[in-house]
Amino acid sequence: MATSDIYRAPVGTKDVIGEESRAWQSVISRFARRAHAYNYDLAITPTYENIEVFQRLGEDTEVVTKEMYDFVDKGNRHIALRPEGTAGLVRAFAQHRPPLPFKAWYFVSNFRYERPQKGRLREHHQLGIEALGIDDPAIDVEIIQFAYEFLTDCGLKDFTLAINSLGGSTARESHMSALREYFAQHESRLGEEFAARVARNPLRVLDTKVPDWQEVVGDAPSIHDFLSVESKSDFDYVKKSLTELGIAFNVVPSLVRGLDYYTNTAFEFVSHSLDAAQSTICGGGRYNKLAAEMGAPETPGIGFGLGIERLLLACEAEGVDLGERTLDAIVIDLVQSDESRAQVNEMKTTLRSAGISVDTSFGSKSMKSAMKNADRSGAHYAILLGESELSTGIFTLKDMTSGEQRDVTLSDVARKIIK
Repeated sequence: MATSDIYRAPVGTKDVIGEESRAWQSVISRFARRAHAYNYDLAITPTYENIEVFQRLGEDTEVVTKEMYDFVDKGNRHIALRPEGTAGLVRAFAQHRPPLPFKAWYFVSNFRYERPQKGRLREHHQLGIEALGIDDPAIDVEIIQFAYEFLTDCGLKDFTLAINSLGGSTARESHMSALREYFAQHESRLGEEFAARVARNPLRVLDTKVPDWQEVVGDAPSIHDFLSVESKSDFDYVKKSLTELGIAFNVVPSLVRGLDYYTNTAFEFVSHSLDAAQSTICGGGRYNKLAAEMGAPETPGIGFGLGIERLLLACEAEGVDLGERTLDAIVIDLVQSDESRAQVNEMKTTLRSAGISVDTSFGSKSMKSAMKNADRSGAHYAILLGESELSTGIFTLKDMTSGEQRDVTLSDVARKIIK
């Protein structure tokens, strides 16, 4: 490897700095505020786990068979880097057994070895929420409502919600049996790859992106023909409640999600501003058996994951700018004496205590260069401190948008900016 390549981010990863990082900060802070409003606590779990934790995602899924980063460590333990957010959080729940209901949100890095492309990196970042211990379709509605409100809060408009019910284990087994029988009639025409996927898990055919398979998938048996009375009732409640909340949706019987742990409610938010291959910006559903598979009592659970990179691509496609600098004020010290520096420090401390973001134009500068620095900072206001201001305690406050200047006291500065 050339020296020039060593000191670069690895293929499939990227650095997030500068203006782009402000958009990330905006997304994460918006999500954290909404999580607080819905009574979800932050959960932090390890970046890597024993591989068995992630094998619960489904032995025949590509995440496990092809994409997972795994290795044997120096203690001869088989370890895997986290490919998604839910499994590790459910493992933490099974280990610590917190009081129910357990409602948590997370911000994590996920790792999948796949061909890097726009919106699909080998290290990607995910926001998500999970609720365990609530056996009530009302929590399904809450989870979907959270996601809908968050996407709307980010400024997105060009997206739709797809929902489905995958039923319980009995419905799933009956559906898979019917799918195998149906797909077997088309294996000779659609080839070996189709037949192999049917043999591994026919549900993986339903979410295929292969064009030649689409017509066959469209006529496949529907899971809705196998749902229990309880599953149908819960799904009817979800649809009715979403309608009452004014959240539009499409029922998509072929929606199965990419991981095997889902049961009953499943959903996806799809952006129409992105290419079809990467148009899903948020997805989730119920996983009532997953906690029991990790050693806990059988505990109902539901949640969703949302890719930040994919979300920001959708924002960019819709012309939504989340990266606007939010610096309120910059203090320009034109004196650069011990006395003036002490005054600047007092001013910054006072303003920050009032919840105002403030920075300093550091170093000795002329008025011209100092104002250029203020322009580059993106601050809404500049506070000028010269010899006169230092002696009188009356400062010059300049609105960097309109150019208007006024003489103010320090307390007036705070009131003006907060207003």
